Amino acid sequence: MNRSALIRLIFEKKSFLCIGLDPDLSKIPEHLLQEEDPIFSFNKQIIDSTHDLAIAYKPNFAFYESEGVRGWNSLAKTIQYINRSYSGTVFSIADAKRGDIGNTSGQYARAVFDPESSGMNFDAVTVAPYMGEDSVNPFLSYPEKWIIVLALTSNKGAADFQFFGDGSHRLFEQVLMKSKGWGSNENMMYVVGATKAEMLADVRKIVPGHFLLVPGVGAQGGSLREVAKYGLTKECGLIVNSSRNIIYASPGVDFADKAREEAGKIQQEMQLILENRGFNPQ
Repeated sequence: MNRSALIRLIFEKKSFLCIGLDPDLSKIPEHLLQEEDPIFSFNKQIIDSTHDLAIAYKPNFAFYESEGVRGWNSLAKTIQYINRSYSGTVFSIADAKRGDIGNTSGQYARAVFDPESSGMNFDAVTVAPYMGEDSVNPFLSYPEKWIIVLALTSNKGAADFQFFGDGSHRLFEQVLMKSKGWGSNENMMYVVGATKAEMLADVRKIVPGHFLLVPGVGAQGGSLREVAKYGLTKECGLIVNSSRNIIYASPGVDFADKAREEAGKIQQEMQLILENRGFNPQ
């Protein structure tokens, strides 16, 4: 999915919601545990109930890798189902946070972008930039695929390194300034946490036209209106993720319906934000 298609999708759905598919077997509804593949069954019902409200889905690889081969198969089935059933209508993000020497990054890129190799074909992958340009370039070699670079995260430990500065710029700003030359706003986004919404103004000074993937709205306490205040662009420029508030809205057989209700609340708020800002996809 290229940039213009993504913007068109946001305009058509009046939403910039991403739903994190982070299935925890200890939290998913008990009746699903009798299924042959509980994780896939959970994901499928969440997707089917919310696909008209969300523009993106973001499986976090840790929730699948922790289940070994079984989890990896569930992940592959999930992305295959998205691509088969909702091709062109949702944006898929592999939340894998990969980053290693170039040769290894090339294999990581194959794992998420090459269906002939791994059976998976995501639109985007999250990437850690700590090892520099040559660790990121292999992901950029796939046409019309996106990398989403970690810049300013929403967790408490972000303060350990990301705000370290030389008196002129903080580390997260150095990441933005350096990495934006590796790709463009046609194939590169950035992760910026919702719990640091006011920092989005500083981020936008450096990357005014790039899309930002914003986690932390909902369970982590981030404010959607604050994120939009500082981060929204004339083309929206935001993909806001919510996971636990939606997928675990109910522990019962009505979990998918309750997930839709929660997703609908966020979508309606997003629609109002876009309308109030005179959103124009052109």
